[in-house]
Amino acid sequence: MEFEQIDKLIALALQEDLGSPGDITSNFTLSDDATASAKIVAKESGVIAGIPVASRVFRKVDEHIRFDAQVGDGAKVRAGDVIVKIFGPVRGILAAERTALNFLQRLSGIATLTSKFVEKTAGTRAKILDTRKTTPGWRYLEKYAVRAGGGYNHRLGLYDMILIKENHVVAGSSITNAVERIRREISARNLHLAIEVESRTLDEVAEALTLSVDRIMLDNMPLWPIREAVKMVNGRVALEVSGGVTLETVREIAETGVDYISIGALTHSAKALDLTLLLQ
Repeated sequence: MEFEQIDKLIALALQEDLGSPGDITSNFTLSDDATASAKIVAKESGVIAGIPVASRVFRKVDEHIRFDAQVGDGAKVRAGDVIVKIFGPVRGILAAERTALNFLQRLSGIATLTSKFVEKTAGTRAKILDTRKTTPGWRYLEKYAVRAGGGYNHRLGLYDMILIKENHVVAGSSITNAVERIRREISARNLHLAIEVESRTLDEVAEALTLSVDRIMLDNMPLWPIREAVKMVNGRVALEVSGGVTLETVREIAETGVDYISIGALTHSAKALDLTLLLQ
């Protein structure tokens, strides 16, 4: 895990919570040499993600805090399981508590939801992908959490993959025009970028298929045209389904034989996993 960007996010979160005075309640009621042990406990079943981030939060608040993870990222836990044991200055523990839990609960919620989609598609060829529908500033972490839950990452941003969407086609008059122009630009700059084309109809799938792109996205298509697209393509190019996929529909979609299913809800609608810190 790369920590340069994460450290900036942690610093912002701690400043947001502690301000300049710090935890005034703890500072006014507890002696500066008081120590305590604590534990982070799961209050419901789920998949953990964000352990290294939570550890870093505690260390940045007080380097004397000992953080002993009992499970790693990607671990499945049940209600009552101890996730982390902590020991050190009690002021520091309480000052770091909320920020550390905010990271850990949010990322574990994403990992948990992702794992549910992955489990629904077990035995099929389909891989579960995230999207760019992430919390501003949290993208690297949220995509990391998707991986912890067994999913895969789509492009990280607008810069690392070509994805020709409906608006590009409208502006460029056709899928073919858009692909040809992009290929010229890529060649002129000696870039190596995968090209994906979003298709809304089977006619657009047929057009994209003639262009030797790397992937075709079937955008908001019902099951019947998805099945027809799989037959049409016949393994010549990777197919991705996107748009409105739920836990109730993902299995049927996966069974059509598509290669990828991208789900914005993994990051924009995941419920935080319920965790708590108990001081002992």
